[in-house]
Amino acid sequence: MNKKLEMELERQLREAGIEHVPQYRAIEGRKYAWDFFIPAANLLVEVQGGTWAWRRTAHTYGMGYRRDCEKNYLALMAGYKPIAVTADMIRDGTALRIVKSFLEKESKDV
Repeated sequence: MNKKLEMELERQLREAGIEHVPQYRAIEGRKYAWDFFIPAANLLVEVQGGTWAWRRTAHTYGMGYRRDCEKNYLALMAGYKPIAVTADMIRDGTALRIVKSFLEKESKDV
């Protein structure tokens, strides 16, 4: 968990006027929480903060990676769209562009 990255993405979402819910528990009966839920696109966003770290993080070691796979599978089965974004994607604006593309697709599909 990297609070600075989450705060940066939250700032970007807020400035873009995108409604979001932080630390969203999408799967009833599980402790899993996604960093953000974007209701208008039924999108769950997970910030993968340790992808470029030299040390192991919750998302990059065996059991953590397995947990993330299960978490995403359960979200898909429940009808959500789970995505993961990395630190560099947040910093260069790619993460926000991805969220916006899901919102645009959702508005076209309605």
